[in-house]
Order: sequence, then structure tokens, then C-alpha cells
Amino acid sequence: MQNQSAEIWRVLESVPDPEIPVVSVVDLGIVREVTADRVVITPTYTGCPATLVIETMVRVALDQAGFGDVKIATTLSPPWTTDWISAEGRRKLREYGIAPPVPAGSRAVECPQCGSAQTEEISRFGSTPCKALWRCRSCAEPFDLFKCH
Repeated sequence: MQNQSAEIWRVLESVPDPEIPVVSVVDLGIVREVTADRVVITPTYTGCPATLVIETMVRVALDQAGFGDVKIATTLSPPWTTDWISAEGRRKLREYGIAPPVPAGSRAVECPQCGSAQTEEISRFGSTPCKALWRCRSCAEPFDLFKCH
């Protein structure tokens, strides 16, 4: 059973987030628990428009890997937090041009293009509801910041 859970984790590591395809649902911490018969996912926020798409993508990946009997459960408690994004996920976000979330209370947002901390928020709303639009004052490039929550 433990080997089956490990194999399911490997399958899920290949399921991309539908809004940010360079990170997997595992990288983002959306996958909360895996057992031999169940996968528990938590959307990044209540009402996330990608939740149904994520569930479908997970289902397809599990079915294609021969895990059609594994159930998928969605839970909102505890609520997802950016603390669940893996170090690998944060690296992938940065390389893709999205600033990973900064620790609560910190305002040091680094530009994912040039690394400068001379940045400013342009709009609390970015390309998706879970991101804000920022701009670098050093290189003048706009970029998304994954909102901390």
C-alpha cells in the first residue's frame, strides 16, 4: 500500500496547475494527502475557478496510470496557504516570471526578471484572482506576485 501511495504521488507531480502550467498541483501544495485509495486536494482559495479543472486533471492522470479506483476528495479545511508551496514550486514560479509569495509581514518583493527589491504594487488584482500585479522600478518590467494567504 505504501508503494502505491508513492506511485500516486509521482503521478500527481506530473499534473500541471491549469493557470500556471510550469508548476504541478503537488508543487503548489494543492494535493494535501495521498493514500492507496484516496487523494485529498485543497483549492488555493474558496471559489477558485480552476477547482473543477484541477479535479478533472487529477482524475484523468490517475485513470491513465491505472488508479481508477482511487477517490478524489476536496476539502476547504484547513484552508490552503502559500506556506504549502514547495521550494521547488517557488523556484519554478520565479523562473516563469511570477514572484513567489513573501512571508507575512514582509514587503521585500523581488523582481523575478532582475532580482531587484525596488518593486511596487500596481494593482491588487493580477492575471488570476490569486495574483497581484507588480512592477519593478529597476528594470521597469511588470510581473505577477502570487498573493500570500
